[in-house]
Amino acid sequence: MSNSQEHSTKKLMNKPEVIIPEMIEGMISAHPDLLRLEGETGRAVVAIDGPRDGKVGIVIGGGSGHEPAFAGYVGRGLADAAAIGNVFASPSPEHIKEAAIAADGGAGLVFLYGNYTGDCLNFNMAAEECTALGMDVRSVAVIDDVASAPKDKAGERRGIAGDFFVFKIAGAAADQGRSLDEVFAAASKANAATLSMGVALSACSMPQTLKPNFEIGPDEMEIGMGLHGEPGMRRSKVETADHVTDNLMDMILGEMAPAAGDEVAVLVNGLGATGQMELYLIHRRVAQILKQRGVRIYHSWVGEYCTSMEMAGASITLMKLDDDLRALLDHPCRTPALTVGSAPEPVIGSKHTARIYETHDHDDTVDRASLKTDGTVTPRVFRSMMYAAAEAIAREKDRLSELDGVIGDGDHGVTMDIGWTAVVKSLDAAPDEDTISQTCTRTAKAFLDAVGASSGPLYAGAFKRAGKAVSDRLNMDAKAMAAWVEGMLLGILDRGGASVGDKTMLDAWAPAVEAAKKAADAQADALAVIAAAAAGARRGADATRDMESRRGRSKKLGARSVGHIDPGAESAHVILQAMTDALSHQG
Repeated sequence: MSNSQEHSTKKLMNKPEVIIPEMIEGMISAHPDLLRLEGETGRAVVAIDGPRDGKVGIVIGGGSGHEPAFAGYVGRGLADAAAIGNVFASPSPEHIKEAAIAADGGAGLVFLYGNYTGDCLNFNMAAEECTALGMDVRSVAVIDDVASAPKDKAGERRGIAGDFFVFKIAGAAADQGRSLDEVFAAASKANAATLSMGVALSACSMPQTLKPNFEIGPDEMEIGMGLHGEPGMRRSKVETADHVTDNLMDMILGEMAPAAGDEVAVLVNGLGATGQMELYLIHRRVAQILKQRGVRIYHSWVGEYCTSMEMAGASITLMKLDDDLRALLDHPCRTPALTVGSAPEPVIGSKHTARIYETHDHDDTVDRASLKTDGTVTPRVFRSMMYAAAEAIAREKDRLSELDGVIGDGDHGVTMDIGWTAVVKSLDAAPDEDTISQTCTRTAKAFLDAVGASSGPLYAGAFKRAGKAVSDRLNMDAKAMAAWVEGMLLGILDRGGASVGDKTMLDAWAPAVEAAKKAADAQADALAVIAAAAAGARRGADATRDMESRRGRSKKLGARSVGHIDPGAESAHVILQAMTDALSHQG
């Protein structure tokens, strides 16, 4: 193992499990004139002077660890609210919905976030829920990173520091009183006009692991690396500031192709551990290159605007301006991280009315007398299997995160443990008479509310579908156990866009289902069925070692992802094996 993975990092924190709420508490106490907290989850940061009746609400959000993004851009003239996720993990739909309710002025909402699988899943789910409540929601996923996909696949690009400009433009358009269609159009135009590229010099670390989340040599850099350690275009020895800047600008300008006389806005962004001295060296070269082309810099920002905790490195972002984008860029705003112009003037007569949303309570009462009672897996036994899965994930979280650090952002074990910890808390508070289906529904909600990321919606969908598959039963027999395992797979397929062979959790769940159904058809008992599923998941997870990733953040690794087990597939096996072991110990 390389030296980059052996040493521990250091952070000033109390307990990793409370680092996000304590950070939010610190932001609110530091900026009480700008920010307040709303909602029950404690993850919706709202502008004191932002939401107002008749104004389009701007809701931004994403994972923590990128400060000052995202809550740092909440304030008058920019975002009305931000939904704050766990470290490097999207906020959950509940976090986002609370931010949306706080920002809703009755004129519609625009959701803005980076184009990552977890963010897209969670913001889309939140948009569906908000639409059901009567809100009109539009979404813009920022796609500025030119290194992450070619121009003809720009829709697949990830969002990095370009968030800064897209958020600014959308916030200004909304503050000017433009309509929902007009704000959405302005944000979309800014998104299309903004391109970025970055370079990483060192890794960062998760608060829960204190280990570098990817490997990079002491004399190496990676051109085009993303904000979470996603792979870039090439890795090489560290080069001079001018040479690195030339590389980044060549990619940006090669696509943007500004003509002599055009104007651009420039952002030179530090990733967390790169000082202003180096950032100004980069800007110096950016200015030289643009001057040679006859392109005018309208305004520049140099500093830390979208970071990756303690990662060393920087990114360059250009937004090509027209008259409207220039005017929106100049529109005053006041937030913890960005002030443009003088403090915005109060809007005469403005107010923000708390809205009442129609909600429909779902009757989850069950006529237990109508349920099938044959089978050895009772609700009590099934609940013990859920507890066992949670304990196994807790034991394996570091190993799962290490697997993810090789091909992802290093947080999978941490994320799964957060989800399962919430499940345990929910089950501890659940009535003893809950059926297996009700336990699954409870598990789905707990996981989704706690996790966000991509795992949250996917496993929430899985447990909901699995619970529905056995909703006619009090106890599970072998056939029902196989149906439950199949429900897990179908629920993941319902919400996700991956296919078998893409090197994801599906590559464990699909063979698990095949093996479980085969065992049930062969008249095996429930224990043999879940054991077969665990064995199938083991074979499937092992098979991902030879696959090239085609989904998620590891997709950009290409052939470099071969030789490594997918962490999502591995955690699927951990869950099923723990459930098998728990069932085998029942008397």
